[in-house]
Amino acid sequence: MMRAMYPGPRNLITDVAGIKVGNAQDARLKSGSTVLIGDAPFTASVHVMGGAPGTRETDLLAPDKTVAAVDALVLSGGSAYGLDACSGVVDALRARGRGFRVGDALIPLVPGAILFDLLNGGDKEWAQNPYADLGRKALEAAGKEFEIGSVGAGTGALSAMVKGGLGSASLQLPDGSMVGALVGANPVGAVTTPGDRHFHAAPFEIDGEFGGLGPDPSAGLGLTFESRKMAAMSARANTTIAIVATDAALTKAECQRVAVAAHDGIARAVVPAHMPNDGDLVFSLSTAARPAGDVAMVGHAAALCLSRAIARAIYTATPAEGDLLPCWSSLNA
Repeated sequence: MMRAMYPGPRNLITDVAGIKVGNAQDARLKSGSTVLIGDAPFTASVHVMGGAPGTRETDLLAPDKTVAAVDALVLSGGSAYGLDACSGVVDALRARGRGFRVGDALIPLVPGAILFDLLNGGDKEWAQNPYADLGRKALEAAGKEFEIGSVGAGTGALSAMVKGGLGSASLQLPDGSMVGALVGANPVGAVTTPGDRHFHAAPFEIDGEFGGLGPDPSAGLGLTFESRKMAAMSARANTTIAIVATDAALTKAECQRVAVAAHDGIARAVVPAHMPNDGDLVFSLSTAARPAGDVAMVGHAAALCLSRAIARAIYTATPAEGDLLPCWSSLNA
């Protein structure tokens, strides 16, 4: 009988050897950025399934493209403005002497993705785009321990019915390799079932990590769709962006297959998912700190981690002045 998978010691993506994560946010802005940085450049790829993505330098992650490794990945609020968080990270890494060298030129490679939080009640009347600074600050804060909930890229996130957030989870595979997920959950769909108490991801919960309430006993879920978010703002204010990671050695093509598989984790945790007004995207990376792993098992574990991370994002979200939607914790105190 195959040994079960278990969460890592932190139950965070940083249980994967060789990576750190940092957050930066602005409470007045109701937005922020999250940076994942490798101790060394890492192999990465990406897969997009939403109809309205916002990205930077994702083309270079295709298996047929020349670039073999990147230095960091960025998740950010701010829609198109938030892509400038990558610029802040690029500048800071260049100052550290980090990047891809071409002759005398040094080029940090930092792909990124954004979610739309421009209509969430925060003060967006800036004179200068704030996201480059948020990217730099998130990089400076990077470590093995980091907060989840209403921080970083999840600061201003909203699901259909309750406040969204930043989430993370991990699993150790039977062969000893580690898999983790990091997500900014801001979907069109609902992460909770009708009544705002149970999570769609409940069948995959481990050790009460998002309340331990179990699955909704009701049948016929998903036949109707209610959205407080759509009532409060534009239907376009969405997107779930994520990173899944492993320390098992994977090729770029294998990373892409893991990213594809990980999207199942969004579909299991968000109903409906991958909508035309979502920009659902998953980056997948390998630090190759361990020998080559079972790609199928890594993809399966990545999907499980991503479902749990989405529910944890909503479960740990905290209220703030001017919020348009309630937190799960406020409705279930």
